[in-house]
Amino acid sequence: MKFLLSNDDGVHAPGLAAMAEVLAQLGEVTVVAPDGERSAFSSALTLDRPLRPQRLDNGFIAVNGTPADCVHIALNGLLDFTPDIIVSGINAGANLGDDVIYSGTVAAALEGRFLGRPAIAVSLVAEQPKTLGIEAYRPAAARVGELLRRWQRLALPPRTLLNINVPAGPLENHRGFRVTRLGHRGPSQDVLRLRDPRGNVVFWIGASGDPLDNAEGTDFHAVQAGHVSVTPLDSDMTRFGVLDVVADWLQPGIRD
Repeated sequence: MKFLLSNDDGVHAPGLAAMAEVLAQLGEVTVVAPDGERSAFSSALTLDRPLRPQRLDNGFIAVNGTPADCVHIALNGLLDFTPDIIVSGINAGANLGDDVIYSGTVAAALEGRFLGRPAIAVSLVAEQPKTLGIEAYRPAAARVGELLRRWQRLALPPRTLLNINVPAGPLENHRGFRVTRLGHRGPSQDVLRLRDPRGNVVFWIGASGDPLDNAEGTDFHAVQAGHVSVTPLDSDMTRFGVLDVVADWLQPGIRD
């Protein structure tokens, strides 16, 4: 298999290196990732300046753009081959529930899916993940390797990707895989209003809210119980169950 690997933590992130190690055992891996951290950039594309890929000494390609940029240019001229699958991660921290809306990790996988390639996003659920070294990510990478070894058995519908969250810790602590739905978080913590050293008012966005819907069957519940959560995501955001409600609201005369 031929893999395209990206992330949102940057080309030097230990989670990316751990994932590259495992993918290299399964096939050919090409890394195209942001040149620095681009967490919470969602699906932003850079349209106001050129993107400049640079090949590093380890063969990884760094791009001065977003996670979605990296996958977009990789599939539209940067690479001279078509990857079999896009892998994004391993992210330093969870992408559970509503996190997927903001996540650059999920966005990189989603961009690949938009462009017609199968894709997965992978995250490590850990406390203070930014302080961890590559060893902490290797168990999660091994779990993803297990899934990719049987990838050919899976037939996902178009525009569908997998969001995978792996609990931190050694392999023996994991309790297997669980297919899950997205849970939901409560409102994020309050924005902090502060003053910088020059007396200017600044605002610091608060941390993500605590889980609000973490019932059995959700990604939150699975990871908390020690399982690897695997959530199919659909890029079609239409709320089909509400179409009739909106149609009734748009009564004849208004709708026509």
